[in-house]
Amino acid sequence: MKRILLIDDDSLLLEVMRQTLSQAGYEVSTAADGKEASALYASRKPDIVITDVYMPNKDGLEALMELRENFPHIKLIAMSGGVAKTNLLEVARVLGASCTLVKPFQPEELLQAVNQVAAS
Repeated sequence: MKRILLIDDDSLLLEVMRQTLSQAGYEVSTAADGKEASALYASRKPDIVITDVYMPNKDGLEALMELRENFPHIKLIAMSGGVAKTNLLEVARVLGASCTLVKPFQPEELLQAVNQVAAS
């Protein structure tokens, strides 16, 4: 079973993603921002991290850089919505995201991205 860490400040989206991935057989932990995620990452050691790009405290780009530096083989998925989503997701790819998702997305798109990254 793959372990996934979800990071997003939107609690409703976070819960929907958690349920979707749990029902697909993944073990899922959640964090509301990059700062909370750092503490969880150390204790849970997820195989895949899915992070929103824009969040308070420590944003997804900061979390992505930190994870990539400390755990070079971690599989990362970045997601974003809003006006600047394309630029932020491109930056996330440059910083090491294996895959990106544009919000809003369907549960099937989330599962497809996770399966793609897990298989790589």
